[in-house]
Amino acid sequence: MLNQTSVTEFLLLGVTDIQVLQPVLFVIFLATYIVNVAGNAAILMVVISDPRLHSPMYFFLGNLSCLDICYSTVTLPKMLENFLSIHKAISFLGCISQLHFFHFLGSTEVMLLAVMGFDRFVAICKPLHYTVIMNHQVCTQMAATVWIIGFFHALLHSVMTSRLNFCGSNHIHHFFCDVKPLLELACGNTDLNEWLLHTVTETIAMGSFFLILLSYFYIIIYLFFKTHSCRMLRKALSTCASHFMLVVLLFGPVFFIYIRPASGSSMDQDRTVAIMYSVVTPVLNPLIYTLRNKEVKGALKRVIRRRP
Repeated sequence: MLNQTSVTEFLLLGVTDIQVLQPVLFVIFLATYIVNVAGNAAILMVVISDPRLHSPMYFFLGNLSCLDICYSTVTLPKMLENFLSIHKAISFLGCISQLHFFHFLGSTEVMLLAVMGFDRFVAICKPLHYTVIMNHQVCTQMAATVWIIGFFHALLHSVMTSRLNFCGSNHIHHFFCDVKPLLELACGNTDLNEWLLHTVTETIAMGSFFLILLSYFYIIIYLFFKTHSCRMLRKALSTCASHFMLVVLLFGPVFFIYIRPASGSSMDQDRTVAIMYSVVTPVLNPLIYTLRNKEVKGALKRVIRRRP
């Protein structure tokens, strides 16, 4: 999986070229990364250790927390290193590896949110059959499926990008290696790569988003026509609120970067939006689920009380 050009490394130009801002940004992003890892690790810990959270909803939440830790780890450590470094280089193999894991974890998270939407649909619309439909084996298979699809989706992009020729500049106008910035540096025809990016990536993103909308459509129809209790209506909607907030925070930036026509793209805009879905969204996941979810808050309190 190596290219046939003389390029052995790329230079990541980062978030900004203003030197005086580099130490400030280092502190901000380091604090964000620590909060992200600590928060998501706490959720993962309580989901595994507390028997009261051994349900499909929290099984998928544990997967989401694991994804968010890994997702930000793909880009943030290298970004932090470059804030304090003069030579902001990344090897060719390192760049392709970063691209692969970024798309692997990102596409897996998008599909996982669709699975979580389906889980909420079954829990609200088919409560009597919930434990039968969403049994442990089915949940494990669904989670494994989205991880496997995400891996091969990313492998497609990493293999095809690694086969391109890079004969010009090796300066990437981004803070991590992504397909779009690399295609701009490639020599020769990149039509197939662009087609794969738009067709395959858009299919995964739009397909997952459509399934989420479909789940929420049936949930809303069920609640308004089958539920006559305002209290039950509020309770059902509150269980979906955290998931819906994550959907908006993730899919908005993803659509802006990958679904938008290339003619409307701007590197500065792309970098800003990329910070949103690769740095901000993962750190908001534990905040959203701990502040809005009484069961997770209760589990965290029980874990803290058990500590000597």
